[in-house]
Amino acid sequence: MTVPPWLAKEMAALRAAYEADRMPHALLIHEAPGAGGEWLANWIAQLVLKTDRNQHPDWISVRPIEDSRQIRIEQVRELAQELALTSHQGGYKVGVLSPADVLNRFAANALLKTLEEPPRHTVLILVATQPSRLPATILSRCQRVRLAAPSRTEAVAWLESTRGKADWEAVLDILGDAPMLAAESDASAVAQIGAEVRRGLEQAAAGTSDPVTTAEQWSRAELPLRLTCFENWLTERIRGQFGTKGFLTEVGAVTYLQPPETVLNIRQLFELLDGVRDLKSALETPINRGLALESLLRHLASRGRTDAVSRAR
Repeated sequence: MTVPPWLAKEMAALRAAYEADRMPHALLIHEAPGAGGEWLANWIAQLVLKTDRNQHPDWISVRPIEDSRQIRIEQVRELAQELALTSHQGGYKVGVLSPADVLNRFAANALLKTLEEPPRHTVLILVATQPSRLPATILSRCQRVRLAAPSRTEAVAWLESTRGKADWEAVLDILGDAPMLAAESDASAVAQIGAEVRRGLEQAAAGTSDPVTTAEQWSRAELPLRLTCFENWLTERIRGQFGTKGFLTEVGAVTYLQPPETVLNIRQLFELLDGVRDLKSALETPINRGLALESLLRHLASRGRTDAVSRAR
């Protein structure tokens, strides 16, 4: 995969720290979704282990197991045991946790013990899009590396060099400025589904669609992608309220609406955004997907009608 040019500054700083023997024992890569956090974590592992491969006996990667949406305590305990052993080649040992913001409470507590007393020549790398989900005790023990989304020009050029020609502009309009996510997708399928979801959300906000029918249709196929489109549709509107075109790496609730003429106010948008993210996190649980999605669409429709009435007054 072609090196993402928007990561050059962070790569140079980390290389300089390593060469000066100042590599932090714990790094938190706070990325905008799809900006390359995991790619950078793997690059760091290759750097300190002096390898060009994605596998190494001193490199331990921790991800949610199979269909689980969480990193569990037993995984963190196994990581701690591995890191405590002498390295195979007498150098560094590296642990990469991605996405770290899905550590459950017990796993986070177990990880804290390793962060408090890290073994010598150990690097722990946490990748997260929402670090606020992590305990403050973990955040305070990590040096943070912030990755903003690249410019649209950079993202499209990189996608073309990596995946070839396609309507990447349309894909990024739908997925947000998330080139790594776009690179893993079928561009034509994303464009088609994204356009359908956007129409459906506009209609739902205007109260001109049936939430039951829409929820049934969407829950049958490509629901994770549809929820990503929903999430980015909401994020775009939140971003618009702040008067910025930059991608928000992490959004937090704001009390009041800024411009009074918008369809949905900020508080309502954040409530919906939280609901969409909760549903994404619960997809592998025995939840009624259609019913949960219907509830979100009804919430969107009711808020849209409420705001429309308020503006009419």
